[in-house]
Amino acid sequence: MLQDELIKKMTIEDLERANAYAKDLTRGLQIVRSFPQGVTIFGSARLSQDSKYCKMAFDLGHLLAENGHAVITGGGPGIMEAASHGAYEIGGRVVGLNITLQHEQNPNPYLTECLTFEYFFARKVSLAMAAKVFVFFPGGFGTMDEVSEVLCLMQENKMPKMPVFLVGTDYWEAFEGAINKMVELQLINVDDSRIFEITDDINKVVEAANRIGHPKISENFYDGFKEASALARDN
Repeated sequence: MLQDELIKKMTIEDLERANAYAKDLTRGLQIVRSFPQGVTIFGSARLSQDSKYCKMAFDLGHLLAENGHAVITGGGPGIMEAASHGAYEIGGRVVGLNITLQHEQNPNPYLTECLTFEYFFARKVSLAMAAKVFVFFPGGFGTMDEVSEVLCLMQENKMPKMPVFLVGTDYWEAFEGAINKMVELQLINVDDSRIFEITDDINKVVEAANRIGHPKISENFYDGFKEASALARDN
């Protein structure tokens, strides 16, 4: 068989690489399965704690923990530290899913649990599976990659549709303009542009999390979820 022939052609390096990928992902899913899904917060590692966005992230982390929701971030400085600090200050559960990078790789000191990844994709899968609500603060290429991937996967029914908030209207207005242009050119559907909400009101995030409630540790929104291709096969 062709598949058997291809496997034979794999090198030791290929197998070691595949094993490393699997190990990283397995460790991530193990920590995700150790707490109820919470609110995953993304944003720049480079913003100072006295920036207006970090102050908003701090307040959001505080409110989420106050309402019993776990706060999940990439575990680093900037927005991640601010949200973690806000939740940690009142004894909330704060999970940091960090990654080894050339810059901004050190975990912030406000984490109750921390895991450091080697690979971006394993980290992103874990950040997504940990979430019942997604929040994106201003950020650079990494944040743009994360928000684009989440929106694309929800658009294509590759992951469950959950509330997505882009916090910081003055920052995200250009992004909204690009989305509107996509609709105008029929590159996406109008419904695709409604997957997310741009806001400065962090209470909307907390209200969304409260409406969803507190899932059991043993229950994850991905359990039993069938992506679009699987649904097509079933029909």
